[in-house]
Amino acid sequence: MDKYLTVILIFMVVGIPIAWISPMTGEMRDPPLYVLFYGSIGGIIFILFYGGYKDKKERQKINAKRKRSKK
Repeated sequence: MDKYLTVILIFMVVGIPIAWISPMTGEMRDPPLYVLFYGSIGGIIFILFYGGYKDKKERQKINAKRKRSKK
């Protein structure tokens, strides 16, 4: 996974507890921030799938290059 995707992934993971607990007081939020919670979950899933897709494409290029050089 790319280092930029890892940094964004960390921010998404930190956003999940912030949706439920107020950072100023440390108390539970009465109505939690559902948009932040589900947005963070969706962002994490998207980053994981996109990182896997990028790695797969990179491996395909490396394998194709290796196969061409053997001939």
